[in-house]
Amino acid sequence: MNARNPLAISPLLSQVRSNDHPSTLELIDRLCECLRKEDLTYCHWKSNNALDRSASGDNDLDLLVRRTDVQRFTEILYGLGFKLALAPPAMHLPGVLDYYGHDESTGRLVHVHAHYQLILGHDRTKNYRLPIEEPFLASVTQNDLFKIPSPEFEFIVFVIRMIIKYSTWDAIIARQGTLPDGERREFEYLHPRTDRTQLHDQLRKHLPSIDSALFDACVQSLQPNCSAWTRMHVGRRLQKELRPFARRSQAIDSYLKIERRIVRGIRRRLRRLPKKRFAHAGVTIALVGGDGAGKSTAIQELYDWVSKDFEAIRVHLGKPPWSWTTYSVRGALKIARLLRSSLARNSTHRGDIDQKSPVVPRYSRVLWSVCAARDRYRLYVKTRRFATNGGLVICDRYPLEQIKLMDGPQVEQIIKADEMNSVVKLLARLEKKYYRPITPPEILIVLKVDPEIAVRRKTDENANSVRVRSTEIWELDWQQTEIMVVDASQSKEQVLSELKSYIWSIL
Repeated sequence: MNARNPLAISPLLSQVRSNDHPSTLELIDRLCECLRKEDLTYCHWKSNNALDRSASGDNDLDLLVRRTDVQRFTEILYGLGFKLALAPPAMHLPGVLDYYGHDESTGRLVHVHAHYQLILGHDRTKNYRLPIEEPFLASVTQNDLFKIPSPEFEFIVFVIRMIIKYSTWDAIIARQGTLPDGERREFEYLHPRTDRTQLHDQLRKHLPSIDSALFDACVQSLQPNCSAWTRMHVGRRLQKELRPFARRSQAIDSYLKIERRIVRGIRRRLRRLPKKRFAHAGVTIALVGGDGAGKSTAIQELYDWVSKDFEAIRVHLGKPPWSWTTYSVRGALKIARLLRSSLARNSTHRGDIDQKSPVVPRYSRVLWSVCAARDRYRLYVKTRRFATNGGLVICDRYPLEQIKLMDGPQVEQIIKADEMNSVVKLLARLEKKYYRPITPPEILIVLKVDPEIAVRRKTDENANSVRVRSTEIWELDWQQTEIMVVDASQSKEQVLSELKSYIWSIL
């Protein structure tokens, strides 16, 4: 943490707190300490029976924050390196924002679900807003790490949430009417901790439409032995009383739940579930390195790291998908080679055939290089669009002007200048035209490793080829300030830690 940051915690204090809570992530520890120092009015408003999982980053941090403290709360998050992410449009909720932070000590991402109003309901729609934020926050007390609400307020909100999620007709028909194990444990944790008299007093003051009899019926309907008919009846009564607090009509809400369940099921089968995107636009991340630098492993690990929560794609610009044009050219070259081989077999003067044939191996390579350049350009356009719309693109073998051996213009290396005819010159200009718009990525990382180390690592490939490609990366001058150079001879864990910290600082 930068020493000039007013939100930074002294190393001694951080060490003391880490010893007190050994399972607490350092970033969460810092966040809670900053919230305590600033005396913000907030609370961890649900699932407080599992605060240890929240502290360790296994659960999201669902924090309800008073509106007057939103600016200071946001400043704290940004000061700790959190990034604002946007939920898919269908899942966006008013007054609810998602922030993600990177815990450098573990490399894990911490998700803060910031609530500025109590929005609850079925996971697909979250149709109800309970206007009790102020009394809810007024009841909080300080726990070891988080501020938490009184058991009575937490139980009121929990019961309403569970009825709306699991006791409505559409949930029961869809066979989702049973309280899951996690929610059952939360019920069993909260129920005996509530004072019934205080609970009913809070209902009368702040939710008078839900009388004591209805609330007790809701509690009873959450018991394992309650019939489906009784649960549906109680769910219908509660929804009727909550109608003034609904974001949309009950009919539309039921339709959206069914429609989104079907759409989500289809997308899950297609493996295209929508995820969050960064609010400040996405980026293209390119990793460059010779054979044996661990580039493929690093790209896979980084993709797994970000793709769990965010829209991300992994592309190999060295091997782009073929277009129909490329397939056609490849097919024509195959046919030409077959004809040439057939003529050679039927001729007693094979050398004459090689000289007279219009398709020689070098010209085939020229055509292939131009097709590869076109395919790389097409894939580059796709990745740029994806990043501009908030996605993360992780690239392997990104074409760079400095690198000559692999993923750049090749025609002028295949055919010498004095051997070029007008057709080859035209193809050379066309190839350069495809590479010209490919500008450097937002994040460029070079993995450097000594060529001899690379040869020892890459035992499944020709040693000379590995040495040549690694030497090119090793000997290039990478001193530009916008490029990060990583010593790839370090352990995999050290390399990944450096990569994650650097990438997160740029996002």
